[in-house]
Amino acid sequence: MRCKVYILSLVVLFSCSQVLAGKPEGKKISFDFYGDAIEFTNNSFGSVNFTEALSRETIRAFYEQLTKTDHQSAIDALVAYKKDHNPDDWVFYQLVRTTAESVSPKNENYFRYTLYKWFILNKSGYDATLNIVGDKLLFYVQSDDDIYDIPYFTINGKKYICLNYHDYGFNVDFEKCSRINVAINIPGAHNGFSYKLTQVPDFKPDNYYEKSLEFSYNDVNYHFKIKLNDEVNKMFKNYPVADYHLYFNAPLSRETYNSLIPQLKKNVKGLNVKQGVNYLMHFTRYAFNYAPDKDNFGAEKHLSPEQTLLYDRSDCEDRAALFYCLVKKIYNLPMIVLAFPNHLTIAVKFDKPVGNQVMYNGVAYSVCEPTPQAYDLPVGQLSPDLKSTPYQVAYAYDPTQ
Repeated sequence: MRCKVYILSLVVLFSCSQVLAGKPEGKKISFDFYGDAIEFTNNSFGSVNFTEALSRETIRAFYEQLTKTDHQSAIDALVAYKKDHNPDDWVFYQLVRTTAESVSPKNENYFRYTLYKWFILNKSGYDATLNIVGDKLLFYVQSDDDIYDIPYFTINGKKYICLNYHDYGFNVDFEKCSRINVAINIPGAHNGFSYKLTQVPDFKPDNYYEKSLEFSYNDVNYHFKIKLNDEVNKMFKNYPVADYHLYFNAPLSRETYNSLIPQLKKNVKGLNVKQGVNYLMHFTRYAFNYAPDKDNFGAEKHLSPEQTLLYDRSDCEDRAALFYCLVKKIYNLPMIVLAFPNHLTIAVKFDKPVGNQVMYNGVAYSVCEPTPQAYDLPVGQLSPDLKSTPYQVAYAYDPTQ
């Protein structure tokens, strides 16, 4: 009997000591995000299930349960990362996706995973909402950007762009199924989302590999070994077909920049500006194989400048983005993007225009073709089959603005 009393006393003593010391330490979730450790406590946050049929009522009930969990630890970790690194919204969304996956794996319950993403993004301050379309759950965020290959809707004068359309194979029948908006007023969720990219995370240098590129210019063979990282492709995996200014201006990662731009600057040293631009034009034209998007990806896809370096094959839009990037980084000249019905190219403003001139806002630009054509076109010459073809100026870059 004394033994039982003694054991019971120890249990009581241990319990009291835990109360005096505070709550027992909760389960920790930790993962790497582009070289940074993200860690938060997860006792009840990942415990809310969703097995009911999709409806406004079941989603609202799921939200109410989540608000009662220890979700704040996860939100604080994400907000701290945002404060320390000031990531662009698209990069921050990759962190939201990774966090949702850590507490509610996508392959276990897709609806639940999507609801966690929606909850986390809202609690991080963004204006996000949900639509039920038949048996599908579509996740939207408020954005004023022009995106072309994914659906959006407007409500109260605000545009909401779908973030998970790719998960349904870009195939949702909006005509056959009505759209049911799940409107839940979440305090603090009022920020818009931008697809603009101004910086790339500092990926670990050890994760880069070397890729060899070569091309011939003026009977001289040039060889490059540039550093690339497949994490860039992962980051852009579901990036939509966006307005040209959004992906043309996507920056290069630090390691890739340092392995390429100094080499190019060295090679154009001693050349005048037009000769240097001609060199960059030939590099972009001949250092990569050509392939249309349908052959390369099965659908329309815009590559950022760094993605164009990553892939062995690319089309005119991808090369235009890379050429634009190189000219901007090395010479920072005014440029315009010329969109023909089946082609995209660049025109550059020099001190004195060369060859085929394109007038835009009273200023003369010279065509610089970064994509292989039937002829080896020099600076200032447009492909003959395009000379009588109408075009639009899709984007204009002015370094002074």
